[in-house]
Amino acid sequence: MTEKMQIYKCSICGNIVEILHEGAGELVCCGEAMELLKEHNEDIGYEHHIPIVEIRDDKMLVKVGKSEHPSEEKHYIEFIEVHSPDGKYVKRKYLKAGEKPELEMKPKYNEITMRAYCNVHGLWRGHYAER
Repeated sequence: MTEKMQIYKCSICGNIVEILHEGAGELVCCGEAMELLKEHNEDIGYEHHIPIVEIRDDKMLVKVGKSEHPSEEKHYIEFIEVHSPDGKYVKRKYLKAGEKPELEMKPKYNEITMRAYCNVHGLWRGHYAER
């Protein structure tokens, strides 16, 4: 059973899919079941992978890592994603090697969940709640 917003990856070709609608079927690519990516949130790599928020004037800046994540051809953040608590609002930014792993937006919610996908170390999750 798949759940909305889960992310799966094909271990053969590297295709990545996100679930938009829950279903009972198995996701298959290249003739094999796709792997459900685990959202890391505090293991090794925390300093470079957990999405964090900085508030600057009237903008919210989502950055990947307390120390900036590398953005090299072989190691970079492929996307950053922000969602509201109810899951109805999603903003995603796709990145390429060489681009800063940041997403800027106007704050719409006092609380958000963020995800970042590193092409080497997988999927990472962060949470922000206004204090």
